[in-house]
Amino acid sequence: MKVISVIKNLDMKKPEISFATKNFKRKGYMPKLYSVPIEKWQTILKDLSSDYQVFAPIYAEEFLEYEKITPENAAKISYNVCKPTSPLKAFMFPIKENVIRDKDSKKQRLIFGVPACDLSALDLLDKIFLDEDFLDIYYQQNRENTVLIGTDCYNFQDNCHCTTYGIEPVAQKNCDIAQSFAHDEMIFSPLTPKGETFLEKFKSELAEIQNLPDEVQEKRDEIKKGINEKNKDLPDAEKTRRGILKPEEDIWKKHAKTCVSCGACAVICPTCHCFLLIDKENFEKIKNWDSCQYPAFERVAAGEDPLKKIYNRLKNRYLCKFVHKSDMFGEIACTGCGRCITACIGKIDKNEVIIEVCK
Repeated sequence: MKVISVIKNLDMKKPEISFATKNFKRKGYMPKLYSVPIEKWQTILKDLSSDYQVFAPIYAEEFLEYEKITPENAAKISYNVCKPTSPLKAFMFPIKENVIRDKDSKKQRLIFGVPACDLSALDLLDKIFLDEDFLDIYYQQNRENTVLIGTDCYNFQDNCHCTTYGIEPVAQKNCDIAQSFAHDEMIFSPLTPKGETFLEKFKSELAEIQNLPDEVQEKRDEIKKGINEKNKDLPDAEKTRRGILKPEEDIWKKHAKTCVSCGACAVICPTCHCFLLIDKENFEKIKNWDSCQYPAFERVAAGEDPLKKIYNRLKNRYLCKFVHKSDMFGEIACTGCGRCITACIGKIDKNEVIIEVCK
C-alpha cells in the first residue's frame, strides 16, 4: 500500500498560549542566574510540598521515574540524569480522564528534572491541544497549573539521539526555569514570568551569580559531542522524510515481522497523542490513549481498514512522525529520546529502520 500525505503546507497558525510558559522575548533580555547548595534545595522542596504537588526523578531499581516528592524521599532525587522512563506528556495529557466534568481548581504542580527531549515535545502538543478552534480545556488547565523546571542532561543512554533533530540536551525552551548542577550547587535560571514568580518565593535562600560555571558548559559540550558521535550515521529529519516516502515495502515487511502490535512505542513516546472517547454510565466520557499500532485503529464502516496489515501500521507511524505532522503543524513528531527503541517488545530499532530506508 502506498500511503500519501494529502495535507500539504497548511497555513497552521501557532495558537496563542494564554499563560506564562513562553520564554521571555524582550530585546536584550539576559536570564538571571541563581545558585543554592543542594542540601538547602532539598529543604526547600520539602517545604514546597505543602503548597505544591512536587514531582521529580527518582530511581526505583533500574528505572528512573517521576515520583511525588515527600519529606521522606526528597534526598533520593536524581539530578541531571537523562530522561525518566515515562514522558512528560502523561502530566498534561493523562492516560485516562473524564472530560465531562467542571474545571476545578487543583493544587499547583511542580515538575522538576524535565529533559530537553520532553520539553521539545511540547512544541507539537501545544499546537494540537491549544489550537484556538479545537481547544482542549483540560490540557490547557494542566499546562496552566504546572511549573516546569527543565534540566541539562549530564549523561546519555544508548538510544538517545536528540541532536540528530536539532535538539540540544539542555533546558532552553518550554520550561519556566532551567536547572544545571556544579560543585554541589544547584544553578537556576528563570525563563518565564511564571518561573520568576516561583523563585521569588524563596529568593532569600538564593545567591545571584553573574556567569554560568565553566563546568556546566564543559559538561554540555561533552554530552552533545558524545551523542553526535554515537549517531553520526543517522540521517536528519529531512533525509528521513525522503527515505520514508520511497515506495519501498520490503524493508517495512522485514522489520514488522517481530511487531506484536502492543503499542508500547506510542505509549512511551513524548509526542504521540492519539486518543479514544469512550461513553460510560453516569454521564462519563473517558478520553483514553490510543495507538496507530493497534489492530483496527483505522477500521471504518463495512470493515475497510487501510492499515490492516502490520507492516502498513509500522510505516504509518514513521510517516506520521516525519511527514504528516511536519506538513500539518511544521513540527516533526520525534524528539530523539529513543524510548520507543528501549520499549519495543519486538526489538525493532527505529534508528536502524531509518538508516535502512534512507540508503
